[in-house]
Amino acid sequence: MSTAQVSAARTLVVEDDPHLAAGLAENLRAEGYAVDTAADGRLALAWLRENSCELVVLDVMLPHLDGFTLCRTLREEGNNTPVLFLTARGDPQDRVLGLEAGGDDYLAKPFHLDEFLLRVRAILRQ
Repeated sequence: MSTAQVSAARTLVVEDDPHLAAGLAENLRAEGYAVDTAADGRLALAWLRENSCELVVLDVMLPHLDGFTLCRTLREEGNNTPVLFLTARGDPQDRVLGLEAGGDDYLAKPFHLDEFLLRVRAILRQ
């Protein structure tokens, strides 16, 4: 995938903290990504059933449907969109749970913006 194709990738940011969601969306847009957001797991699942994207940036602790369950549900429904967990739950066991749920990568908060953007690029290259 060329850089132009990567930078045009549509991304869904699922984050219930409105300031963090806005910051992530702003930084991803500045990198050239098309970004949609959802503030809870149920809304995200409904969005993903109606739309497609190249990457889901997914918090774990969400209202109505947690990120692990959302990711597991996507995989059970045959949706293989890459998932980057971005969460305050950084314990090794939580990382294992995220990857076992079908996540492609797992980044704990607080995180460095450059590392986040590099991980996004790496996932989209695959």
